[in-house]
Amino acid sequence: MVNNVIEAKSLVKNYGDFTAVNNISFNVKKGEVFAFLGPNGAGKTTTVEMMECLKSLTAGSIKILGNDIKNDEIEIKRRIGVLPQDFGAFQLLTVYQNIDYFAQMYPKHVEVDDLIKMLGLKDKRDILFGYLSGGLKQRVGIAISLVNDPEIVFLDEPTTGLDPKARRDVWAAIKDLKARGKTIILTTHYMEEAQNLADRVCILHNGRIIAEGTPEDLIGRYGGDKMLIIRKCSETAKNELINTIQEYAIDGDNVLVKLSGENDMKIISKAASIIDTGKSTCEELYVKKATLEDVFLNLTGDKLIEGGK
Repeated sequence: MVNNVIEAKSLVKNYGDFTAVNNISFNVKKGEVFAFLGPNGAGKTTTVEMMECLKSLTAGSIKILGNDIKNDEIEIKRRIGVLPQDFGAFQLLTVYQNIDYFAQMYPKHVEVDDLIKMLGLKDKRDILFGYLSGGLKQRVGIAISLVNDPEIVFLDEPTTGLDPKARRDVWAAIKDLKARGKTIILTTHYMEEAQNLADRVCILHNGRIIAEGTPEDLIGRYGGDKMLIIRKCSETAKNELINTIQEYAIDGDNVLVKLSGENDMKIISKAASIIDTGKSTCEELYVKKATLEDVFLNLTGDKLIEGGK
C-alpha cells in the first residue's frame, strides 16, 4: 500500500478574478523528493504556501500526515519545516545564534550543533550570517527549517541566484536530507535541478498540472527523440553522411540525425567511420538526449524561464 504523506485534491487559489492555482490534485509519498517545476507565474509557490498553512484555499482539500489543512493547522506546522523563497536571517548574529534563535521557538528541538554539523557549517559556526556566501546562507536556512525535526521539509526555490558550485553544495545537502528519511517538497525553475534531485516531478504551467511522473518517464513520454549531432563538417563529410544516412537534417555545417533506438549503434558507427577516414573532417560527434526542458517546450511551446513564483 502506498504511504502518502500529502494528499491534495482539486486545489484552487484565486486572487480576485485571477486564478493562480487551477484545480490541481497530487499525492506525495513518504521519503521522496517531489518537485514542482515551472516558470515564473506557474503557481509553484502559491501551491506550497497553501500546504504550509500560509495561504488559505479557495477550494479543494489538503491532508498532510493525515491532518486536514483547515482543521489541524497547529499539528501540521509542528511536523513540517519550511525554507521560504526569500529566506533571510539576522545579519549581525552568528550561524549558531541564528539557528538557536529559531530553535527556541519550539518546546522540543534538535541540538543546534548537530544541525550545524549535518549541514557542513562547523567551521562557520561563529561567523556572522552577513559575511557568508549565498550557498552557505541557504545551508543555514535549511538548518533552520530542520530545528523541529520535521517529517516533511518544504524548500521553495532554494538555489535561485546561486553560482553553480553553491547550487551543487545545496543539492548535496538536499540529497543528505533524503538519505536521512525526510520527505522533501522542492519548487524550482531549473530543469537540471529537478532532473538531478527529484524522484517525481509535477510540471506546472499557468496554474495547472500539465504532466507528472519520474524525470525518466516524463522525458520518455514527452521529450522527443535522441539526436546524433555531427558538428562543423566539411562539404565532403556532409555529402558522404547524406548519402549514407537516410533520416537527417542540415543545420549550417552540422548534420543532425534522429535516433529511434533500434538501429542507433549502426547509425553512430557509420557516421564515425565516415569522419574517421581522414578525407572527411568534422569537429565532433555526440548524442544529445532529451531533457525536462524539452518536455516543457514540447508540452507548452514555451521555454522554462528564470523566475520565482
